[in-house]
Amino acid sequence: MKKQFSALKRGIFFFVLVFTTIPVFSQSKLLAGSWRLIAADKILPDGSQVADFGTAPHGIAIFTADGHYVVEIFRSDRVKFASGDRAKGTPEEYKDAVLSASCHFGTYTVDAAKSTITFHLDRASYPNWDETTRVSSFKLEGDKLTWQVPPRPDGSIPVSIFSRMP
Repeated sequence: MKKQFSALKRGIFFFVLVFTTIPVFSQSKLLAGSWRLIAADKILPDGSQVADFGTAPHGIAIFTADGHYVVEIFRSDRVKFASGDRAKGTPEEYKDAVLSASCHFGTYTVDAAKSTITFHLDRASYPNWDETTRVSSFKLEGDKLTWQVPPRPDGSIPVSIFSRMP
């Protein structure tokens, strides 16, 4: 009787474990894979959309099926350090280095019904985002993924556009 009860408990535990993890995996598969940045724009308060990271920004987003992610966005025109030593930059070079990149990683969840991605940031190139949660609306059209983040203090809304990598 003890063996049957123990086996029943293991079976129930396994069923609950599998049943509760299925939505996470199926939800994450919507975006799972590697994405190449094709535009990093911003929508200005007047409604116009302009380049935010130069005319040819570089970047990548990787979403794993188990809910981890990394996003890296770099401006197309970045200032090189004249000294050739990252520890010996000028204040202007350091400022440009910080403002020419937006990177973060952590875990994510997708609410397909609400068309939102919730980023649970572990670390970010902007330290104020470390260990925070950010919700972004997204649109997925074939192999094109677009998301918007909440407005900045100046009222502009960053928009990231990616294409799925084969």
